[in-house]
Amino acid sequence: MKAPRSDTGTGTGTGTGTPRPTSLSVAAGILRTVFTPPRRPFSGPSFAAVAVLAVLVSVLAGCSLIAPVEPAPGSPPASALDDLLARVAVVPERPDVPGYQRSCKQGDGCVFGPAWTDDHDGPGGHDGCGTRDNVLALSLTDVQFRPGTNDCVVVAGTLADPYSGEVLPFTKQNANEVQIDHVYPLAAAWDMGAAAWPLETRIRFANDLDVNLMAVSGAENQAKSDKTPADWLPPDPAYHCFYVGRYLTAAVSYGLPVTAADRDAMAAVSAGCP
Repeated sequence: MKAPRSDTGTGTGTGTGTPRPTSLSVAAGILRTVFTPPRRPFSGPSFAAVAVLAVLVSVLAGCSLIAPVEPAPGSPPASALDDLLARVAVVPERPDVPGYQRSCKQGDGCVFGPAWTDDHDGPGGHDGCGTRDNVLALSLTDVQFRPGTNDCVVVAGTLADPYSGEVLPFTKQNANEVQIDHVYPLAAAWDMGAAAWPLETRIRFANDLDVNLMAVSGAENQAKSDKTPADWLPPDPAYHCFYVGRYLTAAVSYGLPVTAADRDAMAAVSAGCP
């Protein structure tokens, strides 16, 4: 597995499915079968019964009896994810394409344009507000703006983090506690095809409010880095369906492929969505 490249943006319906049998219910059925009262006088448990019980105890010792996690409100249904999975291109593995330089300092490549620029033709572009503030304004509740900035500069608010499930306060003084994540990481996008895009398309992708950006926990954004779904999913399983939906939407919208391992990981998530 390749070492991750820095890709973090530090700029500073609930559904129900058919109930599935738990390990405990399956175990109870086996036990009832093994210990059905005999039709002849009892002379002790059979060897088969003892063997099955031993295996059963061993299996239960390693199984979680916790019911499946209910997806977070707003998560897409499995049918929507399966449709996206059917449409996304799949490649065997992620290549390592040279030339990725996010920094725009003198001498650096600046391959996705200046961070959080307003100078793009995507959603929120040319509205007088930087992309980071646009994402914060859309993602936070109880939003407060700096006076005199035409409701552009966000100075405070509250985030329901879509990765950890925690409720996080945001203040301008502690801006790194809430960061902006590129759901389909920029470094991964570069490797998977964006290196061949015109610069204008890369800038739009890096600032696309509708498709590829979310305000998230700073700690989780750093932990994710440029990992893709085969190597990283939100730590709160309730948000797996939501995250996979966002990842696939970004991939399909921009014609980016996913690896076979990513496809398999997301298909496994979809199987558990309502």
